[in-house]
This record gives sequence, C-alpha cells and structure tokens, in this order.
Amino acid sequence: MMMRPGGIVKLIVLISALLLAAFLAFQLLEFHTDFHLSHVLLKSGTMEGSSEATPHKCGVYKPCPEDHFTFKMASGAASIVGPKLCLDDEILMSGVRNNVGRGLNIALVNGKTGKLIRTDSFDMYSGDVSSLITFLKDIEDGTVVMMATFDDSSTKLNSEARKLISAFGSSYINSLSFRDNWLFVGGKGIKTKSPFEQYIKNNAETNKYEGWPEVLEMEGCIPRKHD
Repeated sequence: MMMRPGGIVKLIVLISALLLAAFLAFQLLEFHTDFHLSHVLLKSGTMEGSSEATPHKCGVYKPCPEDHFTFKMASGAASIVGPKLCLDDEILMSGVRNNVGRGLNIALVNGKTGKLIRTDSFDMYSGDVSSLITFLKDIEDGTVVMMATFDDSSTKLNSEARKLISAFGSSYINSLSFRDNWLFVGGKGIKTKSPFEQYIKNNAETNKYEGWPEVLEMEGCIPRKHD
C-alpha cells in the first residue's frame, strides 16, 4: 500500500522534529555532563598534575578568588531543553530539577553567603507580567539576581519590568525581543552595569536552529558582598 503524499510530508516533519529535539538535548546537556565528568576525572586522578585542567566549582576550569562565588549557566535550547543555572557546585535551576519554564527563569541568591533564596519562572509569552513585576519589586538589597531565557521571554515584558531589571545592572534588557536568547547576572542595589551578560538576537538568517538562535553559555566569578 502506497502512502499518500500528505502522509509522507507528516512523517518527514515528525522525523525532523525528533532529530532536532535529540540534537538540542545532547548539546545543552553537555553543560551537565561536563560538570559531572570533570569531578569523576578529578577523583580518579586522571587530571592530576595539570592545574590548567583541574575543574573547580560548577565544572569551571578557571578558579575564582576566595571571596567570590563561581557560577556557570546556559540559556534554553529552542523550546525543547530548559536553561541551567549553577552556583558554587549547586544546580539552582534545570530541567532535571523540574523548576524551569518558558520565559524568564530567575534565581535569587544571598550576596553574602551564596545561599539560594528563591527560584521562579515567568511565562512572558502568554502569562501575566504583573506577577513578574511583584517578584522583582520584592527583591532585597544585596541579592544576586541570575536570569536565563527559555523559548520566548519578551512578548509580555513591558517597560516597567524592563526598567526594574535594568536597575539590577542589565545593558540588554531593553533590546530583548521575541525568542532572543539572554543570560544575565546582576544584583539589587548595584551601582554600575553588570559585566555578566550575554545576548543573541533571533534572526532567521543567522539562527542555529529553525526559529531560535543558538544556546548561550556564561561562567565567571561573582564578588561576595561585604558590609
């Protein structure tokens, strides 16, 4: 029995979607795999004798000063794999922890102790921006604010919400548009623009995935807040 043309097209679309999902999952999960693999190698002694190859917190290979927190994060991959946020060897948000969602994913950390205060995600495609605004206004001074996008994070993002995020030190929040990818680490009460920010625009001509730009990754050292 011959398959109808329409059925062939649907089969091709289904196979393509499955292949894309597998590829995206593999690529973004490299962040999670690298993190654990580095610790396995360290414990087995494979990486001993090479300070440049020795992994540190969150699988970062460049050590942070003693009075800093180490972080590593990745944005979402298209609409398939959620973002990952790690601070000092603790995965704060990820698909495995089941605490990420479409839109803006935010982790709040105590700037003195590095302890996680709260995580939440806000659907900025079909959700209510007022809940995000309330969340942002309740953040206390001295809090480290970590943000990562997943799928679309801007459709419902209004000027009030953007202004609040800008006050945390963001340079790109006012540029964030439909399906752009963005990573940011700032703080409540920051006096300057944050150096921890990456942004890539959704552009059909340059997108790595159909309809979405490539995954962003960022790592670094956050200064501990002192009185």
